[in-house]
Amino acid sequence: MVTTTLKGNCFFRNAFFIASILFCTSLFAQEVLTQEQGVFKFDATVVDYGTIAHNADGVRAFKFKNVGDAPIVITGVKGSCGCTVPTKPKGPIMPGETAEIGVKYATNRVGAFTKTVTVTSNASEANILLRIKGKVLPREPATPVEPANLDGK
Repeated sequence: MVTTTLKGNCFFRNAFFIASILFCTSLFAQEVLTQEQGVFKFDATVVDYGTIAHNADGVRAFKFKNVGDAPIVITGVKGSCGCTVPTKPKGPIMPGETAEIGVKYATNRVGAFTKTVTVTSNASEANILLRIKGKVLPREPATPVEPANLDGK
């Protein structure tokens, strides 16, 4: 009879131990919620200026559409240096809407360039890296002005 009681105690002890583990793990289990988010779909993430003249128009745009199911709020756009000045849309971009992120490169700097624009938002991809590239030609030399013929010849 003593052996039957010990076996019964071991069973209840093991059952209690297993139940305790299951209870504790359920306390720490996290519920996965599917959260609605905006999703960027860019026409292109690289803008190629190509070869452009010195002091040419350096304004370009990254066009995108919100293909998600929640508004996108862009909280910041930052160029990789002072020669790249980005602009962001004002207000949220609703699902299905299109918008653009503007960028102006200082084309008074001669030579090849590759710069980045970092976009920070509440979208599914919180930080997006956009890129501009191109080559600015040197300034064209001024055409010499021939002196006026003052003696009438």
